[in-house]
This record gives sequence, structure tokens and C-alpha cells, in this order.
Amino acid sequence: MIRFDDILEKVSSSFDEKDITLLKKAYVFAAQAHKGQTRRSGEPYLSHSLEVAAMLSDMKLDITTLAAGLLHDVLEDTEITAVELMDTFGKEITHLVEGVTKISRVQESSPETRQAESIRKIIIAMTDDLRVIFIKLADRIHNLKTLKFLPEDKQKQVAKETLDIYAPIANRLGMGRIQAELEDLSFRYVDPIDYFKVASLVEPQRKKAEKALKKTKNELENLMKENNIPAEITYRIKRLYSVYNKMTVQNTGFDQVYDFMALRLVVNSVRNCYTALGIIHQKWPPLPHRFRDFIAMPKPNLYQSLHTTIITEKKQTVEIQVRTHDMHNLAENGIAAHWKYKEADTRHLMKEDKRLHWLREMVDLYKEQKSPREFLKSLKTDLIPEEVYVFTPKGKVITLPLGASALDFAFKIHSEIGLHCSSAKINGRTALLKTILKTGDIVEIFTSPEKTPGRDWLNIVFTSSARHTIKRWLNLQDKIKNTTIGKKLWEKEIKKYKVPSERLKKGAFLKSLSSVTNFRIKKMEDFYAFIGFGKIVLDNKFMEKLFPSEKIIKKKETFLKKVVTKVAKKPKPVIQVKGVRLGKCCSPIRGEPSIGYITSGKGVTVHSLRCPLVAKEILDNNRMVEVSWEDTPKDSYKGTLLIKGEDSPGVLAKLASAIAQLNGNITKAEVTTFTDKSARFKLVVIIRDIKHLEAIMKKLLVIKEINSVERI
Repeated sequence: MIRFDDILEKVSSSFDEKDITLLKKAYVFAAQAHKGQTRRSGEPYLSHSLEVAAMLSDMKLDITTLAAGLLHDVLEDTEITAVELMDTFGKEITHLVEGVTKISRVQESSPETRQAESIRKIIIAMTDDLRVIFIKLADRIHNLKTLKFLPEDKQKQVAKETLDIYAPIANRLGMGRIQAELEDLSFRYVDPIDYFKVASLVEPQRKKAEKALKKTKNELENLMKENNIPAEITYRIKRLYSVYNKMTVQNTGFDQVYDFMALRLVVNSVRNCYTALGIIHQKWPPLPHRFRDFIAMPKPNLYQSLHTTIITEKKQTVEIQVRTHDMHNLAENGIAAHWKYKEADTRHLMKEDKRLHWLREMVDLYKEQKSPREFLKSLKTDLIPEEVYVFTPKGKVITLPLGASALDFAFKIHSEIGLHCSSAKINGRTALLKTILKTGDIVEIFTSPEKTPGRDWLNIVFTSSARHTIKRWLNLQDKIKNTTIGKKLWEKEIKKYKVPSERLKKGAFLKSLSSVTNFRIKKMEDFYAFIGFGKIVLDNKFMEKLFPSEKIIKKKETFLKKVVTKVAKKPKPVIQVKGVRLGKCCSPIRGEPSIGYITSGKGVTVHSLRCPLVAKEILDNNRMVEVSWEDTPKDSYKGTLLIKGEDSPGVLAKLASAIAQLNGNITKAEVTTFTDKSARFKLVVIIRDIKHLEAIMKKLLVIKEINSVERI
């Protein structure tokens, strides 16, 4: 168990007397608050607080964070209140302790919801003050070290949550040492079978590997001395979880883990990084495909280093990493290494730091994404550790997650370029927007003012930021469209009432709306949008409530009958079918008699008049609106045909030929034959409009083996 004096010894040279006094005060307060409490291991509870503070001191964090580390459990596990903490230590320390406490208090029953809620609280706490996550990561590491004292189901839950949430966050913050410890401590509890399987591969090789590394290290030290390059050289054998992860992700055997043995050179300048690399390559041949220059192309978490894999005289592969002292500090402690607390407001620093761009995106994403499952999917995509490095035509390096498409690249350049992306070239050749990018690709994006996203783009992009931008744009277009629809419906409906003009003046009218609806309506556009989205239905009940003293002009016929009559006369429509949702129940086709139905929260959905929901008057008449099809069609539609005829050779080929002659396209065909030599063909055909479909049906009936053709 670490002692408080050990912590004082670590930090005494970094802080003044005033800071040390604050730390001592926090220690005494925590000791009194946790007095008599023990952990499941039997140790005094205070031992946990001391371990957390010690880890924070190793990260070279400020005195406020260290004090909060000592106090981080007093609100959750003792009788101490936030008011008492505030009175004793002030706002800043209390704020940090409350941030850690909020993350810990997640009691959702569903694992998925609990995980999403944990991440939400972490994100909120981090955006408020990043030091909260430093404390939480240290807290999690010590809890993992004592995990053996918990029940087995709890062990697995905590360990899995660590691998899913905390380790990826540490990676994103560039905290390599913390990430490694979190992963290794969790691995054996999450998957004990694979843990011991990997251990059985690694352990027999350990002594042999250490002997080889020591020999190579000595040779490397001599090389650097001969060339007057001051260098600190260390070696390591690849961690069990890291070996397992590489074998799993890359689907390789243990013998193909080329970085199982690694040496690290820490030198005094960038120039000497490259000089040392040249000397190494003169001594040992490198594996060409294993060289990575993260100095010229840093990772998103700003990690920098040169990585090369050499082949020794004994035909062993050894990875060598070369970096400066600053790069090494950043690789070990990440953002904690250079995070300054006394120079500026932490929120301002958050906005300026490139490593936290993903965090700001996650805040926006959570606000937009209500489903825990979708949020987790997007988050895990964003925290994915593997990247690809691609280039603009001018040579700028763009970093994207593995699996990103050309369309993701366009959005990474700028949201406006993504929203109007029309085509792409990859390495000088025209490519589809859904093409997955590889490291080294040179990508050129072309835009057009007329090109805008469709919902199918959500299936093309991989990054959560691109998905978020597309969804936000689509939602905005839906709002604009439904506001226009709502305004037209309102203007048509209000004509049925004799309402004094003063009652329709904005101020008085908006006040009336607020009193009869459950919505806060501040402007007319909001009112129109609620109508268009189907959240307000302009039926008699609503209108009578809004205008209780006005006379209603009664309709003489049912809405459906009126629409059917008007369709033949081609009236001026309330809504034109352009970018409006089509009903899946009947798949309406351009040109056929149709009707709009306002679905609550979704807006207008177009149904064919032949739809059973319409024909049987299942749908609410008050939600129906007149629609017409646009004059210049650009879309294609699906029509499903049921064809009955003879079971004879070549019939299906004749059907396909007839459809192709009229420029139709079969996307799906089902054939059922019967004992009486008859057959039934179910074809899904892509067509332009209803006339095109009718022409195809007419041509199919000409085939002598066909008895009937009907649309279903």
C-alpha cells in the first residue's frame, strides 16, 4: 500500500508550500471521511484514494487534480455533502469531485443503455473539465487491480466496460501507458480462455526474446555512440492484449506478429530521429511494408514516432521506435502531458486542442441520436484505433478511420464539400463515392451546387461526424418542406372559418395557440412545422378549440370521395410529390392517383388510392391532404407484378425480353410451378412512372403463354 509520504516525495519538487498544504488538507479530510471503511480486499478504503493520487502525480498533473483525486470518492461513499466540500475546498475541487461522482452513478438496468449513459456522463464531464477523466482513468486502473475480490459477473462487467469505453478514450487522448494498463488488466476477465491461450504462446518465448533484445540493444547503443547521437534505449515484449488484438483484427498467426519484440530510442532532436533511422537501416535490413513515419504524419491523438521493423542476423524481426523526449512524454501521458491549467480557461483550451475534435463531435452526436444502440455504434466507430492516411491532390495528409469512404473524405475536408459532393477520383481514376480508402490514396473531390445528400448517403459514410452532418441537413430539409406544407394546409383550412382579422394577428394568435396546444410556439413558422410534421391536426375539434365562437363551413362530402373526384379534374395540389416519403404498404408510382397522409412526427407519406389503408378508410380523414406528382420525373420506382400462365420452357426469358424492350429492369423474380403445368411469376420491376408500368403489363399480356398480369 502506498503511503501519503510517498506521494509528497514525488511532488515536493514540483509544488510550493501553499500547494503542499492544500494536498495535506485533502489527505486529512479524506482520511476522516473514510475512517472505518474497508474495501472488499480488506484494505482501508483510503488506500484506494492514495493509489489514485499517486497515479495522477505520475502524470505530472496540477495540485487541484491531485487533491480532487484524494477526495474523489467522498461524495459517493461517505456522509460528506457537496456543500461541506465546497465550504472546505472551494468550487474548483468540488466541481471535479462531482464530475467523477456523476460518472460512477449509473444504475440503468439494460447493459446497452447503461453503457450509453456512462459515455454520455463521461463526455459531459470531459467537455466541462478534462481533468475529470484523468481522475476517473486512475480510479479505474486501481479498481481493476483489485477486481479479483469482486463476484465473477461484476468482474466481467467492469472489465468489458473498460475495454469498450475507458481504454479507447485513453487511446484517443494519446495516453498510451494508461491505455495499455487498462487493456492488460481487463483482458483476463473479459476473455480468460483467449487470455491463457495467448499467454501460452508468449511465455515460452519470453526468455529467448529478452536475451535477443538485450543483444540488439547493446549493438544499438554502440552504434549511437559511434555516431555521437545521445540516446536512451529501452526494450519491451509485446503485451498479451496487444498480441491478441493484432492476431484477431488482422487474422494472423503468432509468427506474423512482427512487433512482438521492440526497442525504443529516445533522442534529443527530430534531426537525430531520422539520422538514427538511417544508421539502423544501414546495419539491419528493414521490412519495407512495416515502416511508418508518424513524425511527418502524426496520429489524430498527435502521437509522433518513427516505426521500422528490422531483420537481425538470426532472422528475427524486431520493431524499433525512434522519437524525441517530448514525443515520448506525449506518447506515454498524451494530452495530460501538455495540458495547462493556470494559463487559460480549460474550455477555451478544449476548443483549441485538435485531439479533442472528436469529443466535440460526440457531444453533438449524442444530442441528435436518441437510440443508445445507434449512439454506441457511432461512438465505437469514432474511437476505432486504426487509421488510414490519404492525401489531397496538393499533398495534404488527411487521417480517417479504417473503413472510411471517399464521401467520408469529402466531409473531412469541409462539411459544405461533403454536402455538395458529386463525384471523386482516387489515384487519378474516377471512383464511386462509396469506395473504401486505403493508406496512400490520393483523393480528389468534385462538387456541384445541385448535388445534395439523400438518405442513401447514410449507408455510404462510415464516420459519425459525416453521418451527423448528413442527418442534420436532411432534418433541416424535412423541417423546411413540412413548414411549407403546414402553411399551405393552414391557409386552406382557415378559409372555412369566418374569423375577425384581429384574431389572426401574430401576437394574439400565437398566444391562443399556446393555450390550446402542448407546444411552445414562438413564431408562425413553428406552428406550420408542427402541422406539416403531423403533431397538430387541423380537424374540427382543434379548430373549434382555437376559435370557439366562429362559424364552421361544413363539407358536403367525405374527404376521400372529394379527392377521387378532383384527381380526374387535375386540381392545383396542396403538396407536390418531390422528396416526400412514399408508403411502403402500397409503393405508389408517379402518375397514379395518390393521396398524402400526415403521420405524426414524420410528416407527409404518399399512398396510392388503391392502398387498402385508404380504400378501407382505415386512415384518419383529418390527416389526409391532396398531392400531385411533379412534371419532370428524375426518380425511378418499383412495381411488383403477379403473372399467371403456362409452365413451358423459355417463358421467363420471354417475360424478361419484353420488359427489357420497354427499358424496364427486373430486380427480383420468383417462379412457382404447379402440377397442372401452370406457373406463377412474381417480378419486381424498375419503371419511370405508372404509364411505363401499364405499357409493360400490356406487352406481357401479348405473350401467348401468359393468361393474366396484375399489379400487387
